[in-house]
Amino acid sequence: MKDTFNNVVIYNGYPLSVAVAVTFHSAILALLLFLQSSRSADVMELVQPTVVKALLVQENPQVANERVRLERQQQQQQQRVREQEQAQRAAEAERQRQEQAQAEEQARAEEQRKARELASLRQRQEKERMDAEQLQREQEARAEEQRRQRELAEAQRQQEVRDRERQREREAADAAAAELASSEFEMVQSGTALIQQLVQESWSRPPSARNGMRAILQMRLLPTGELVDVSVTQSSGDPAFDRSAENAVYGAAPFRELQALPINVFNENFRSLSLIFEPEDLLN
Repeated sequence: MKDTFNNVVIYNGYPLSVAVAVTFHSAILALLLFLQSSRSADVMELVQPTVVKALLVQENPQVANERVRLERQQQQQQQRVREQEQAQRAAEAERQRQEQAQAEEQARAEEQRKARELASLRQRQEKERMDAEQLQREQEARAEEQRRQRELAEAQRQQEVRDRERQREREAADAAAAELASSEFEMVQSGTALIQQLVQESWSRPPSARNGMRAILQMRLLPTGELVDVSVTQSSGDPAFDRSAENAVYGAAPFRELQALPINVFNENFRSLSLIFEPEDLLN
């Protein structure tokens, strides 16, 4: 029985007898406190506690050493278990950390991939927009160039039409001018011949007239054919010859036929007219 008690070890290494003694005394103390609280102080009888002797049993040194060795082995085993658990927890934590880091890295990689795809999509959209705008500008430029070419061609065509029209007008004007000039020349020749004929018919040569004499008279006329005046611009040297020439002009006036001439023809050719008197048909 003694060996059995010696081999019994309770928590924290105390012998079983010590534990039993402490438990017994605690129960007695609790019973006394209960009895004291349930009775009044006058009738309470003093109860002599039972004396319990605790017997301290000396432990065998070999058993103690074995117990200590076993405790150490147990502690070492527990320590190894704790270390293994700590290592497992650390490994698990490291694995979780690595998994979390890997997950975060994958998330960042996925986010970066999405960002690159979005940036690439935006670049493509921007390039497509710019290409579309460039194409639209080129189409507008081509349309504008075609419009300018059409306008230029139309302007050239109209210019050619105007040039041909002006050419026809110039040709017509030249023809009309030529015809008018021919007509004016004929009218001038006709009017001049008429005046010369009338003056010749009115001229009476003086007896002093000789071949080689020459007198030039300047006549000023009105569009009605009336004579304003006449003057000798170059004398023949013979006053009688000069006076006869003047009298011939006054005698032939007015020249009514000049009224039919256009005013421009009259102004240019008959407003002021010079006549030459030369008696070339005389015999002496």
